[in-house]
Amino acid sequence: MSFMVFDSPEAWPAKFGADGRTVLTVGNFDGLHLGHQKILTAVAARARATAQRSVVVTFNPHPLRVLRPAQAPQMIQTLGQRLTGFERLGLDAAVVLHFDRELSLVSAEDFVQRILMDCLHAGTILVGANFRFGHRGAGDVRMLSDSGKLLGFDVEIVPPVQVGGQVVSSTGVRGAITSGNVAEALALLGRAFSLTGEIRPGAGRGRTILFPTLNLVPEQELLPKLGVYATETVIGESIYQSVTNVGTRPTFDGVGVTVESHLFGFDRPLSGGAIEVRFHTRIRDERKFSGPEELRAQITLDIAAAQEYFEEGGVPEKTSRG
Repeated sequence: MSFMVFDSPEAWPAKFGADGRTVLTVGNFDGLHLGHQKILTAVAARARATAQRSVVVTFNPHPLRVLRPAQAPQMIQTLGQRLTGFERLGLDAAVVLHFDRELSLVSAEDFVQRILMDCLHAGTILVGANFRFGHRGAGDVRMLSDSGKLLGFDVEIVPPVQVGGQVVSSTGVRGAITSGNVAEALALLGRAFSLTGEIRPGAGRGRTILFPTLNLVPEQELLPKLGVYATETVIGESIYQSVTNVGTRPTFDGVGVTVESHLFGFDRPLSGGAIEVRFHTRIRDERKFSGPEELRAQITLDIAAAQEYFEEGGVPEKTSRG
């Protein structure tokens, strides 16, 4: 069965009727870090073992964007990236609930009964120990387990994942990225944090200082701390080692943040198309130089640092997308 996306819980019974039970989980899953992956792969494995369908129920936009906009986090991934990640982790389907005021008022009891049971026919629900749901977060794992005993579904609590003594969380991933510690983000995500989007023509200065770059217009809200990074850049099915500057180009009095990558062994002019930049490690802060000559000298050092990183163990990912 190919991966399916449903935009409402009612769309599920409209397609499948009352045919069979599901193994499911519920959450935002922003970033799809190692903790998320543990839950989602367990859902997929349990469904395969019991000949049921595996389903992830997620939300768009993030609930805080509706309830407390000033406190809403910048998203690590776009919805499209999350859906792609769900499919790669072996899930059969995703149900994307549009989060609005009306949904925020649904009680935990009604969420379980109307959405998880009546629509999705939950047979087993897997969640983390801190899972909360329903109006004002009134539902927790104990309430979910009690509901399961009454309604006839199993509940399994998946223990958290720890890296270096730290429980992996989306908050921790965001903190690592915004502080520029993309190496820590890589450890928490199990893959390099990446920005995706379209190539935008630049001012052409790269070629005048002998280091042509590709400029990315990111789809994501969350950007790494301004600075220079050892990266991989994906163009089509090819992956290139690269060095990337996230910054305002202060040497040229730039305005606004840009993401510019110099790809090793790539010199084709591109004015458009999809691009992905994967951040492996931070090289230095962005700073203003006296002019193009000093900047060119520093970029030469940045390239050498990035090459050394990859030569000494910064192994490029083997997949063409990620």
